[in-house]
Amino acid sequence: MKKAFYLILICAAAGIVACTGKQADGGMGKEMHPALPWLCEALECDKAEQIRRAELCYRKAYDLLKDNPSQDWTSYGDAGYRYASLLYQRGDTEGALAIVNEMLNKAEGQKDFPTTPKTGLLSLMAQCQLHLSMPEAAKQTFAKAYENELSVLGGEERGNLNLAFICSNIFCSFFETGEYEEAEKWLGRYEREILACEKLGIGDSALIEELKGSLALYKAQYLQATDRPKEAAAVYAAIPHSRISIASNILDATGYLVAAGRYDEAAYWYKQFNSTFLATVGTNATFDNIAAYLCPCYLVYRKAGRDAEALTIADSINAAIDSALVRQKKNDAAELAVIYQTHERDLQIKDLQFTISFHRLLFIAGGIILLLIAYLFVRARIYNKVLAEKNRGLYQQIQQLEQAEAEQREQMEAQPVETLSQNQQLYRRLCELMKNPDIYTNAETNHETLARLLGTNTTYLYAALHECAGQTPADFLNLYRIRHAAHLLTTTDDSVGLIIEQSGITNRSTFNRLFREHYSMSPSEFRNVARADVQNK
Repeated sequence: MKKAFYLILICAAAGIVACTGKQADGGMGKEMHPALPWLCEALECDKAEQIRRAELCYRKAYDLLKDNPSQDWTSYGDAGYRYASLLYQRGDTEGALAIVNEMLNKAEGQKDFPTTPKTGLLSLMAQCQLHLSMPEAAKQTFAKAYENELSVLGGEERGNLNLAFICSNIFCSFFETGEYEEAEKWLGRYEREILACEKLGIGDSALIEELKGSLALYKAQYLQATDRPKEAAAVYAAIPHSRISIASNILDATGYLVAAGRYDEAAYWYKQFNSTFLATVGTNATFDNIAAYLCPCYLVYRKAGRDAEALTIADSINAAIDSALVRQKKNDAAELAVIYQTHERDLQIKDLQFTISFHRLLFIAGGIILLLIAYLFVRARIYNKVLAEKNRGLYQQIQQLEQAEAEQREQMEAQPVETLSQNQQLYRRLCELMKNPDIYTNAETNHETLARLLGTNTTYLYAALHECAGQTPADFLNLYRIRHAAHLLTTTDDSVGLIIEQSGITNRSTFNRLFREHYSMSPSEFRNVARADVQNK
């Protein structure tokens, strides 16, 4: 029977492989995984700011790799991280967090999973947690990201710019959400890493100057936000203009100046920034650029009382918005067309694969199910029959054993008292006592209870039971309780749970264990075989 069943499964598996082998291969060559073209296309779309198409391509690459990421851990980490990042950017925090969790679970313990994507995934998870108002979880996750990067670098203050950038990003995340105490800790780490880079000569001098400028501006913003305006002003005043004039630091400077109410100075730096921004971006500004750069600049000019310049910026904003709308419509139309074509192509491929494999799989699956049902039915009948015979034999043996024990007790009771030893007399009194079910069905009854009822002590009780029955008091009590439960199973229709409560054993698992040790079957099996025996008689 077993050989026939295994043969059926082998044939079925061979049939399934034959039907689906081409689909599982997916046209994949030995040299390139099918996810890689999607990933390359996604990167190109990302550079061209075709975000919708980029997200689609990242998702395609991720879906092709997620079931078996060991095929290419690097591409899996890259595609998944970028896809989750785009979800987060468009506000789907829960979706991004779900992907990050899935990827980190799969990467756990995998030496082939690259460190950089793992650090990025942990950082993205922490940002999602901050967005979902989970600051404590975010603190732990950011710390894991930092420790993950340290595990590769071998420790802190070794002059690694990546570590400095990680500290900077974590500081900004906590600072923006008002977690100033945690932000201060990461600001200190950022400073130590920059100083280490400078001391060890890591990075060119211009980059180090830029980072030192950003560090000082972060300090000024932090001190201003924590109600220390004088200290903030002193830190800002000590920053050389050459460090502020770098485009990446101008916005941090304006952020501090606006917070400090120094709108004229903020307007000055915005003017320096806009001369570069408008010249390089101009009519190609995106809505994100408008919201991040031009709108704050307009508000600063208004608060500084420089209305003429504010109007100029307003005109620039209007022109940028019009340009962005036109560009977005064109990009959206082009992206949607490509997405639609891609979707149609995928549907056609899926329909073709489905048409080829559906009927074969249907017949094979139906045959397997029918054969499996038949096999299980036959096996169940054979098993039940063998089990019933075995239980019937066990039940008869137990009946004979219990009958022999009863006759032995009757012989002891019939003997004159003077012919019995002290232990035998005590045992006979104990057997008389146990004729009252209330004694052993009381869960509180133990060896001390029995000794007290017999007017003796536990030492004599143990000795009597050891000599006459070869049992301990606990075994003796449990035997009576189990036999009482067996009697109720045979003579009543009470549930097993109710019978357990009536037996004096409070723990169901303990009862089942003791019952199986004594009768070598479960309570339900015992009830069936006992009732069958009664009917046969």
